[in-house]
Amino acid sequence: MKIIKVKSVEAMGQAALSEVLKVVKTKENPVLGLATGSSPIGLYQAMIEDHKKNKTSYQHVKTINLDEYVGIDATHSQSYATFMKEQLFNHIDIDLNNVNIPSGDCLNPQDECLRYDEVIRQNKVDLQILGIGSNGHIGFNEPGTPFNATTHVVTLDEQTRLDNARFFESLDEVPKYAVTMGIRSILQANQIVLIALGKNKAKAVAHMVGGSVTTDCPASILQVHPNVILIADEEALSEVKLDTKKLNIQLASTAVAE
Repeated sequence: MKIIKVKSVEAMGQAALSEVLKVVKTKENPVLGLATGSSPIGLYQAMIEDHKKNKTSYQHVKTINLDEYVGIDATHSQSYATFMKEQLFNHIDIDLNNVNIPSGDCLNPQDECLRYDEVIRQNKVDLQILGIGSNGHIGFNEPGTPFNATTHVVTLDEQTRLDNARFFESLDEVPKYAVTMGIRSILQANQIVLIALGKNKAKAVAHMVGGSVTTDCPASILQVHPNVILIADEEALSEVKLDTKKLNIQLASTAVAE
C-alpha cells in the first residue's frame, strides 16, 4: 500500500487525478469505478477542470458506480445518480450510455443485484475510487459483510445513516437500505485509490492500514490487494503508525500532493 499525504482537498484532487489520467490516456477502453459522498468531490472537480483546460476526453470511458439507495429513483435530489450528474457527468463529455449505477427504484432489488453483477463481470474495472466510512465501510459494505460478497442489498448501519443525514432534511428521510457492489467485486479492480479526509476517518484508516484483516473493518481487506494507493490528509492519518518495515507502506509527499 502506498500512502500519499496531502495538505488540502485541492491537493487530493490533483493526486487522484494523476492516477485517473494514467488509465484514461493509456487504456483503449478504460473502465473507472466511481464513488459518491464527500470524499471524491475534489477529484471530480479536478477532472472537470482538466477536461476544460486540457480537453481530456471521456467519450471512450465506461464507469461503474459502487452503490445506490433503495427506494428512491434516479431523479431524486439525493440519489447517487443525481449526485454523479451534478458533480461530474454533466461537466465532461462522457457518453451516458456508458454510465452504470444500480437502480434504486427497481421492483426487485435482488434481481437488480444479479443484473449489476453481470455488468461488473463484463467490464473489469481498471481503477476503483473508494472513500471510507467512519466505521470502516467501503461502498455500503458495512461491518460484518463477508469478504466474498458480490452485489447485495444491505441494511445501512446506524452510524452510516447518521453520517449521511446532513444530505437530507432529517434522519428519518435517510434510506435504510442500499444496493452495493460487494467486497469481492471491489477487490477485482486492477488498481484501487482510496481517499480519506478528516479526523473522523482516523480510526478507520488506522485499522485499514495496520489493524487485523477482519470484517469488523471492511476496508482492512485492502491490505491483501497488490495495488492500493491511499490519499489522505494529516488528520485522517493521525492514528496511523507509519512503520514501513512492518506495514510495507510508502509515505509519498510529492510535488503534486502539496
